[in-house]
Amino acid sequence: MSDLTVSRHFVLAALAGAERAGLDTHDMLRRAGISPELLKFEKARVNSRQYSKLMQTLWSDMADEFMGMGPRRCHTGTFATMCALVIDCPTLETVYQQAWQFSRLFEPTVCMRLEDDGDRARLVMVIEGDVYDPMHFLQESILVIWHRLGSWLIGQPVELELAEFNYPRPPHGDEYRHIFHCPLEFNARETALTFDRRFLTAPVIRDKPEMRRFLKTSPADLLSRPDESNTYTGRIRALIGRDFSKPLPDFEWIAAELHTSPQTLRRRLKQENTSFQEIKDLLRRDMAIYFLGRPEIAINDIAHRVGFTEPSTFHRAFKKWTGVTPGAYRDGERGQP
Repeated sequence: MSDLTVSRHFVLAALAGAERAGLDTHDMLRRAGISPELLKFEKARVNSRQYSKLMQTLWSDMADEFMGMGPRRCHTGTFATMCALVIDCPTLETVYQQAWQFSRLFEPTVCMRLEDDGDRARLVMVIEGDVYDPMHFLQESILVIWHRLGSWLIGQPVELELAEFNYPRPPHGDEYRHIFHCPLEFNARETALTFDRRFLTAPVIRDKPEMRRFLKTSPADLLSRPDESNTYTGRIRALIGRDFSKPLPDFEWIAAELHTSPQTLRRRLKQENTSFQEIKDLLRRDMAIYFLGRPEIAINDIAHRVGFTEPSTFHRAFKKWTGVTPGAYRDGERGQP
């Protein structure tokens, strides 16, 4: 079951290059199982499986891993070739150094440069030439892919201390809180990710057979299914579970399960740009969207499944989350105007 969802914004942003190239993006959406009608709702969301399929469709149809947004075409297989190169690296530091050397073989260069001041490490965005990136999707994708690839290779999330962007806060800036789980800074000198340099010495624990399996769905999965297992947000989602029909665990119980005090946990969640109430609300929202995609489940039953005793309360909450009623949302998913 896929209970993580992706904002409509990222669906439309991913299609920007294909739209510009005059491709049939409605056909791409349908092949990914996404109704174009659903995207008329400003707060619509798709599940991570659909989004991953859309990314794979885009890369395949365009034969360009930059999806028509880069300063040049990035031929299919470039990412896989880079992964084949870095899998033999001993540490995360050498992974990022090798990836940089590989990316510099192509001009204009589009990649991340590792900087290390002895205490903090930074991955700094390097984009040469002119790009078509109206919604900052190319930059966001490169940040996410390089960060999550590194995390996957060492078997633990590289905990970010700061994410900087060399552009003003965009309208979808709130989504960044759930992508990077760290403080955000816009209008910065560079686009970059900062983390403790201790992660650079972490050994690469993956092998070639694992990499082959990983590449069957990546980098699409890196963009659509973040590894939150070691963030407090992800661990709390796991502890809450998916059965909202019974009373949810309280904050004190959650803190005890995570071997921390409630005060410390509140501080950790603040560092991850979220709160316990928001985690519960977003989990309910994502579960509701998942169930609405299953037409055999009545809307009143969905209300109960996501923890609402009164259907009317669920309708109000869902409209607040998505801007439309559950019934209208379900019609949109079916492709009905």
